[in-house]
Formats: sequence, structure tokens, C-alpha cells
Amino acid sequence: MTVSADLRARAEALGQTLPPLLAEAEHLASTVALGEHGRRRAGMGDDFWQYRVARPGDSLRAIDWRRSARSDQAFVQEREWQAAQSVVLWVDAAQSMDFSGDKNRPVKADRAKVLALALAVLLLRAGEQVGLAGQEAPRAGKGQMLRLIEAMALDLARGAADYGAPLPGGFVAQGRAMFVSDFLGDLDAVERSLGQAAGRGVKGLLLQVLDPAEEQFPFDGRTIFVSMGGSVSHETQRAGDLRARYLARLAERKARLAELARAAGWHYSAHHTGEPAQAALLWAYRALEGGR
Repeated sequence: MTVSADLRARAEALGQTLPPLLAEAEHLASTVALGEHGRRRAGMGDDFWQYRVARPGDSLRAIDWRRSARSDQAFVQEREWQAAQSVVLWVDAAQSMDFSGDKNRPVKADRAKVLALALAVLLLRAGEQVGLAGQEAPRAGKGQMLRLIEAMALDLARGAADYGAPLPGGFVAQGRAMFVSDFLGDLDAVERSLGQAAGRGVKGLLLQVLDPAEEQFPFDGRTIFVSMGGSVSHETQRAGDLRARYLARLAERKARLAELARAAGWHYSAHHTGEPAQAALLWAYRALEGGR
């Protein structure tokens, strides 16, 4: 990928803001308890994982007769899946993500990047391959974190529209993916990306990051609403009259996101920047395993 000198200079300047976020992400990852087994999954491998009750379709050769003799049920040995899994992350860099309703809360973009980087830390420690959609192909190893940071800085340096949309393509067949955004833009683009992912057997999750002000609409009286990029502006003398309609529209959008996720076999959750990040990280990690 060819990068212009101007873009590289802007990326390096923006990249100075990312190491503190990486430090925060590594600290966040260290606070999440994943349990004894981490990301162990059933599959082809040499190491014993667990016994499970035999199901219709299991061959007689798969049954562990010694274990089964101690019970009224037949049991099968499951072995641990040892192949690395590819996970592609998309972190919305649109200007809408630069919003915070309170100086004591992080902007949505910073929380989104911290969650994505913390998830990458956990996945890479588990031996998985992690990449950034449209920027960095999934790879394993400690050096990949530095490449992800560089790719994220380049993504920020390109400039952004008011609202973001997942990049098309770039999915690894049978892999995993996570989209982190406020999802306040065009949902048709989200639907198209999910359709492409489903077509390649990719499972994943949508994590919607919102500021509490966007959830509660605490505005009243004369108010001027301006999008973060300045392309949309609306003035009203009675902002409180808009609250019920706004909250209804937001609920509809959340329901639509959940519906799109279900149709693609993905998971959906909303996270608020006023909440601790640990629960969202743990949910994301487990959702990528297929559980929740």
C-alpha cells in the first residue's frame, strides 16, 4: 500500500495519541478474568479437552468406552482446536465518534479504540491472528500490536465523514470480525458488510458505543444541534419536545442493528462511555468464541 508523505506525517502526529490508549488497553486486558480455559475450543488437535455426552451422528469409534462404562450414558472425548483463528477489527474513525457529552468522559472514539486494542491484546496472547479491516491483514505475534497501532493512525489521518460505515471485503473465510461504532450513519452499509461476511462464513459482533447524552437526550429549551463535522445543523426553541421522538428513533435503530446481527449469525450489544469498559471487553471476547 503506497502512502503519501503528507499522509504519513499526519499519521505519525496522530500516532502520538495512540500509545497512551494502548497502555490503557493493556491495563484493561489485564483486569479481565477469562477463566481457566481461555479460548480453548473443540476441534482437531492432540490435546484432550473434555468429555461430552455422545450425540446422534457421533461414530462408534469416537466413543470413549472406558469413561462410558462408569455411567449410563455414552461419552465422547473432545480435543482442543489448535489452529489459529483470524479476527478482523473495524473501528469507526468518523467524526461522529469524537463526541463526548461530558469533559469527564472519554470521547466515543477513544473508548472504541481502547476496547479494540484490548481485545487484540487478549487475542494475540491466545495465539490468534488479528488484523484491521482495509489496513492490516490478520497476523499473530507480539509485533502485530505495533502494526495495528500504525494502521489505526493511518486510518485516522485519512480524514473522515460525519458518519462511518464498515469497509467492504477483507474478511477471512470462516474467520471472525468485530465492528465498533456508534452506528448512527447509514445502516444499509452495515447490512451489506454483514451480508458479505455471512457469505464467507464469518461470524462476529457489532459493538455500539454511545455517550450517555445520546441515550438520555438531556436537552431542553433553545438548543442548536450540530454534527461533529458541521454538515448537519438544527436549531429548536423546545428541545424537550423532541425527546420522545428521538428516543423512539434510537430504539428502532438498536432493534434494527440487533436484527441485522441475528440474520448474519452475529451478536450485538450497546456500550456507554459512562460505564466501565471491562464488561464490554469480556462480552466481546466471549461473543467471538460463539458463547455469551
